[in-house]
Amino acid sequence: MIPWHLRAATPADLDPITELRAVVMRPDLERLGRYDAQRVRQRFRDSFDPTHLWIIEVEGSFAGSIALRPADDVHWLEHFFLSPTRQGRGLGSAVLEHVLAGCDGVVRLNVLQGSPARRLYERHGFAVDSEDPVDVWMTLRPENVRNAV
Repeated sequence: MIPWHLRAATPADLDPITELRAVVMRPDLERLGRYDAQRVRQRFRDSFDPTHLWIIEVEGSFAGSIALRPADDVHWLEHFFLSPTRQGRGLGSAVLEHVLAGCDGVVRLNVLQGSPARRLYERHGFAVDSEDPVDVWMTLRPENVRNAV
């Protein structure tokens, strides 16, 4: 695997993450009949907070983002986006393992129905809590942490 590293996000990362989010989520949102080019970008812009957000870099270039935001008695895994050219090569598993290794509590997330990312999360021990026509809500408990398959 190509070497990668995480760096803290800054306000300057807003535009690259916003655009990557739109690209990565588009196929799933279109399949669900929910894609709106403006809304997918504005929704991220409206909630952008770099406090718990990291930038994934490969060979010195922006490759994605990931956040692990503490909230009450859980951590929320959010904004995990990888450039399509970096997907399917083990980078997502490596980043997820690294981030989860630094977390000692329950981790929750939601993923869009039908998203291939769900398989990644299941391989790492996340279990489905609930589903609706758009979202799948998943939880990882410390005792269920697994290495990637």
